[in-house]
Amino acid sequence: MTARTTMNRLTGICIITHDVARLRDFYCVLLQAEPQGDNVFASFALPEMQLSLCSALIMEQMAPGALAGAGHGHYTLEIEVDDVDGEHRRLSPPPPPIVKPPTTQPWGLRSVWLRDPDGNLVNCYAKAPQQGATTAEI
Repeated sequence: MTARTTMNRLTGICIITHDVARLRDFYCVLLQAEPQGDNVFASFALPEMQLSLCSALIMEQMAPGALAGAGHGHYTLEIEVDDVDGEHRRLSPPPPPIVKPPTTQPWGLRSVWLRDPDGNLVNCYAKAPQQGATTAEI
């Protein structure tokens, strides 16, 4: 019988971009965090994960053809926040393109969807207060 290996944990995501500086500046404001790196590669050390931004040019130099057929925008970056409406106000004006305004979902999450400068979806979400409940009861 072969030993089964398991993934221990997801530690981060790297967004490949043609403009690291533009995405770095956007995520610096959104995450309220200072990145490490430069205009070729930058990363944000966040609790329990890392968000990295890497130049498409460098990726191609490291592994020619690696980006051929790679998807773009086929994911949603999920960011838990304390106050969805507060984040929506904080990011305005001018707001990033809003895909879905602050909305409470039937499954109990309140979220706002926006696009980063490369067009990737970002979902800022929080547990929605239960009707009749105070914030302390959630």
